[in-house]
Amino acid sequence: MVKTQNKRYINDKEGVNKLMATHVDIGKTFEKNTFGSCSKMNNNPCQVSVTEWSGYYEKITLEENGGNALLEDSKATCPIGSKDCISIINHGQTAELTSQNLKNADKEVLAELLPFVNINSDQKQHHYLRK
Repeated sequence: MVKTQNKRYINDKEGVNKLMATHVDIGKTFEKNTFGSCSKMNNNPCQVSVTEWSGYYEKITLEENGGNALLEDSKATCPIGSKDCISIINHGQTAELTSQNLKNADKEVLAELLPFVNINSDQKQHHYLRK
């Protein structure tokens, strides 16, 4: 859950669902704040509290919070666990395919990936790719 900014979205052309998480999103940032039971706490419920992130992208810094973009291989530290004990399993930042992507793509690669689509036809016929 992104708590440090509400302006920058990634892979979300409508800009309403996928806020960009950064390395300054620390504390209780997960929706349920648990991963089940915690072996470090005698199998009591996990109480996630991120103290730092590593492996973030330092070439992008948001003006709003001074944070750097997290990557799918970024790792978080929990004070009860250990350094980099939290990994991202599903980052939720899957790109949305649009007609502009089709226009910019290499036609030979598209023909291999989407053999059922006539790449040379009118782009309007590919409306099912923009859901």
